[in-house]
Amino acid sequence: TQREPMDVSAGMARPITRYGAAVLHRPCDPVNFFDDALEALVLDMFASMYEADGVGLAANQIGVSLRAFVYDCPDASGENQAGHLINPVLTTSGALAPPVTGYEGCLSVPGQQAEVSRAAVATVSGVDVRGRPVTVTGTGLLARCLQHETDHLRGIVYVDLLPVGERAAILAAAGLPARHR
Repeated sequence: TQREPMDVSAGMARPITRYGAAVLHRPCDPVNFFDDALEALVLDMFASMYEADGVGLAANQIGVSLRAFVYDCPDASGENQAGHLINPVLTTSGALAPPVTGYEGCLSVPGQQAEVSRAAVATVSGVDVRGRPVTVTGTGLLARCLQHETDHLRGIVYVDLLPVGERAAILAAAGLPARHR
C-alpha cells in the first residue's frame, strides 16, 4: 500500500539529552497513542537529528521516554535509508553471520567514538506514527544504527557496552559524568 510521506522539515529541533540524564538510563515506555502529538514528536526527532548531524535518534535523546526512533543513514550498499519506528522489536543475524566491529558514536556523548561489535544484519519490526506495521532490515551502518537506537530505548548507551576504563575515558573526554543520575 502507498503511504503518505511525512514532511520531515516540519519539525523543530530540540536539545540533545547528554549521557548522565536519567531518561537515557532506563527503559522507555511503550507508545499507546497514535495521534498528531506523536507525529509532531517524530518530526521534532528528525529535526533534532538533522541539526545535530546524526544518522539516528531515539526519543529519550530529546528527553521523551517513549519507544520511538528515527534514522537516516546508508546501508552496506551505500543506499540511504530513512524512516521511523514506534515500539520496535529487534532481531539480529546472530549465529548466521559473525559480528562486525566498527566505530560508533552517539549524539548524547558528543565528539567521541569507540569500537563496538554489532550483528552484521539487523531487522526491526514495529509500527509507524499511525500504527501501521513497519519492518526494516539493515546491513552496514544501517544495521549498526538500528541496534544502537533500539539499545537507547532499553536504557543502554553504546558506552555502557565498553570496558569500564574505556567508558570512563570517553566520558571524561566528552566532559560528561562517569556515572548516571
